[in-house]
Amino acid sequence: MVSKAQLQDHVFSASTIRAVIGLGNPGARYVKTRHNIGFRVVENLAEQLNAVWQTTDKMEVAQVSMTVDGSVSSVYLIKPQTFMNESGKVMVFLTKKGIKPEQVVVVHDELEKPFGNLGLRFGGSAKGHNGLRSIMGVVGAEFWRLRFGIGRPESREEVGDYVLTPFIRPEEDKIGQLLDQACRLIFG
Repeated sequence: MVSKAQLQDHVFSASTIRAVIGLGNPGARYVKTRHNIGFRVVENLAEQLNAVWQTTDKMEVAQVSMTVDGSVSSVYLIKPQTFMNESGKVMVFLTKKGIKPEQVVVVHDELEKPFGNLGLRFGGSAKGHNGLRSIMGVVGAEFWRLRFGIGRPESREEVGDYVLTPFIRPEEDKIGQLLDQACRLIFG
């Protein structure tokens, strides 16, 4: 459950969301890695909404119309194709569409949460996450984050390798359920 303190005086409303960005790295090598859980959440959401992906040089994007809280909204689902460290480049596209940072949810892996722990919060620091740092470099920190817990390796030196490895079998067995739960956190 998300506390009001975590939301820093912002109340989440799915009806105000205009874009959901899943962070990850493009390419078959990264598909099932921990760092790509953002892609997997957005892919799951696209599947639920029967969205069709279009590919550009900077992103895969799907635009869907959906009814949230009784009103119809147009929402962009985005998978940046710039690699994690340059994820912020997609924010230029959203800004041109008139979408404000506070209307965006960024879905990312979170080392500070145990595997499967999901949390929604507004703002905050990048905590060493290069994808978040890239987005913050373009629009600041005032956007929503869906933090998907992936756990942490024992040693700080192992983090780079850890995030680029696949989930272990018992974790992967739970991913489908967690992806659905993450989608419900965003759009109910």
